[in-house]
Amino acid sequence: CDFDAVVVRSKTKVRANHIDEVKANNGKLKLVIRGGVGVDNIDVKYAEEHGIAVRNTPRASSDSVAELTLAHMLTLARFVGISNVTMRKGEWNKKQYEGIELNGKTLGLIGMGRISRSLAKKAEALGMNVIYTDIVGKMNDLPYEFHADKESILKNGDFVSLHIPAAADGRPVIGAAEIALMKPTAYLLNAARGGLVDEDALCDALDAGKLAGAALDVFASEPLKNERIMNNDKISLTPHIGGSTKEAQGRIGMEIVDIINSFAK
Repeated sequence: CDFDAVVVRSKTKVRANHIDEVKANNGKLKLVIRGGVGVDNIDVKYAEEHGIAVRNTPRASSDSVAELTLAHMLTLARFVGISNVTMRKGEWNKKQYEGIELNGKTLGLIGMGRISRSLAKKAEALGMNVIYTDIVGKMNDLPYEFHADKESILKNGDFVSLHIPAAADGRPVIGAAEIALMKPTAYLLNAARGGLVDEDALCDALDAGKLAGAALDVFASEPLKNERIMNNDKISLTPHIGGSTKEAQGRIGMEIVDIINSFAK
């Protein structure tokens, strides 16, 4: 590798075998930058053990992901997505689409990083009650109600939104047992990492009426191939576009430039 730094997005993988190849060919790679938040596609520990720094751009897309999550919440609450589909088929399902207000509902956040904080402010402005849990514990600078474990969030949330990294073993964090804790009137949202939610368990719960709906921007396999997910009209879908705004992409570019300049110095 003749490059000092490499910039990747979410799809490109930087694994141990790639790093070994760089080292075997006397490559001078010293920096890998993930243009985005998660670094699940990079073997961070292995890279750093071999003298390669890994950086990301966590601040750039927080508001964009938070806004998309909020858009999904409104879509689910008021049948916005499915109404577009059925009306274009000539259907007038006014009586079927009695929705709910976000005002007065409880938003449960699993993980309280930058995106969750942005979403919490927006939800609070709409009159929602915000509760959260995070691996680091209670955060004294936040006015929201802290819960010590995700099970409590699942039980109490009318909307439960995931904002955590993938599990170290790659297994779903939300499976059938976790979904069973949720209210049958609740909604589950994932705009964080594909694989956090057991997709078949989610579809089983929706089909059985044990969950009101869900929203997914990320999937276990991308592009999405799970037909149960595709064909379930209780799920609001977007194709991994959480950070896909002009503003976020501009900030990502500037943050990458700042990272390279700081590293060079």
